[in-house]
Amino acid sequence: MLNPPAPLFRDPIHDGAADPTVIWNRQEGAWWLLYTSRRANVPCRGVAWAHGTDIGIASSADCGRHWRYRGTLAGLEFEPGRNTFWAPEVIYCDDLYHLYVSYVRGVPQDWSGPRAIVHLTSEDLWRWQYQSTLSLSSDRVIDAALHRMPAGHWRMWYKDEVKGSYTWAAESDDLYNWSVQGPVITDCAHEGPNVFRWRGSYWLIIDHWAGLGVYQSPDAENWRRCPNILDAPGKRSDDGAIGGHADVLVNGERAFIFYFTHPDWDREQAYGLDDIHPLAVKRTALQ
Repeated sequence: MLNPPAPLFRDPIHDGAADPTVIWNRQEGAWWLLYTSRRANVPCRGVAWAHGTDIGIASSADCGRHWRYRGTLAGLEFEPGRNTFWAPEVIYCDDLYHLYVSYVRGVPQDWSGPRAIVHLTSEDLWRWQYQSTLSLSSDRVIDAALHRMPAGHWRMWYKDEVKGSYTWAAESDDLYNWSVQGPVITDCAHEGPNVFRWRGSYWLIIDHWAGLGVYQSPDAENWRRCPNILDAPGKRSDDGAIGGHADVLVNGERAFIFYFTHPDWDREQAYGLDDIHPLAVKRTALQ
């Protein structure tokens, strides 16, 4: 993945790719990018464009240099109506892909209402089977991130919007039954936690809306704050903005970060929930 293009990917349908996660598709022998497909080019009031969203798919057969749009994940709907899916997290374990995705019923015009994390499974990344809606620390939880702990069990980090918009954790031995452990990162409000192991340490990154906060740990339990990253605009195409909600792919000694930007957003310009937000506010790109 040397000298990838910028932007790395733009959604050709709605131009609102955000919240990326990367997974190796064992059946296709290709890398897949899954992402929130925000409806950036749809005229609608308030933040309805950030709801009613599918999970988009892009794939790469050349080690991540070029990405092709493939559509959206099928089979996520587990109740009637048009609903909202955000921030996919996918892992592969025991011949199954496990998807943990944020869910909002319907298409709200504002940011109110319950949110949940939903668990689905698939044998091929295309067709998904609903397993459960997780019972966690409140009725406003989103942005799951999973990693296996040193003792062998699984830990999930997620955002609890009721409890300060902090990262909380839950644990599981089987990926189906989860017990809440409590708060983990509480030094600032944030979203989009992501955890990975690299160069002998565990790393946790968050999106605190001013770039990405970074934490380091020897055991994935005790976290030390490090300097922020992606907190200043880049110089590449569609990269002249801070980075948001990211995923990290570790390959040996190298770590590749995938993130999204709002290339045209003037953050000093405010829009109300009765306004139709212009495309410049809504458009996003993956880097």
